[in-house]
Amino acid sequence: MVSLLLSVFLLNVVTHVVNTLGATAINGLLWMLYSKLPTPTAKDAQRAAVLKKEVLRIKREMNATSAQDEFSKWARLRRNHDKATAEYEKSACSIRAARTNSDRIANALRWISTNGMRYLLQFWFSKQPLFWLPQGWVPGHVEWLLAFPRAPTGSISIQVWGIACVSTISMLSEAIGAIYTLVTSKQTQSRPRKQKEEPMAFKSSAAIADSASSEEKKEL
Repeated sequence: MVSLLLSVFLLNVVTHVVNTLGATAINGLLWMLYSKLPTPTAKDAQRAAVLKKEVLRIKREMNATSAQDEFSKWARLRRNHDKATAEYEKSACSIRAARTNSDRIANALRWISTNGMRYLLQFWFSKQPLFWLPQGWVPGHVEWLLAFPRAPTGSISIQVWGIACVSTISMLSEAIGAIYTLVTSKQTQSRPRKQKEEPMAFKSSAAIADSASSEEKKEL
């Protein structure tokens, strides 16, 4: 059962990392990786980026052109701008539809690979003891709770082991976050002190120079 113990623990680690990062960040990363692949959607995204730059370029040129003094040039730029904008909107609409479909698929895969897999393991190995407790180590009612819901009494069920893994991972994550916050706060507090020490040193040297010049004047 060592492999099952480790599998449940790693699955809970992955689930915790996914929940910490958030669905939006993961979907954005997957979309960025998908856009790098040689797919029709990636080509449309590249074409949309080119069209957006072209629309902005024409817009700047239109703003720099007087509609009264250079009407013919301004009208030509306006037609090109409207045409480029229409093409960009069409391309962006198809990309938004592809992005929505991609997010839907990513959400489904993420749920299947985390919560879905956890529920499947808990159902499939619900009667399987992960490991046994020493006889008489805990009272009988505690043995029943540790074996809940269908594992043999005196053993640890996969549900209880999963709860223990989630609690341990959450405490470790909070501890790491607290240590990181403490270290960064110390660094930010030490930086202003260094900046304050430099002006004080500069003022002291200036005061010394002023006192030296005043003494020279007195001697003269």
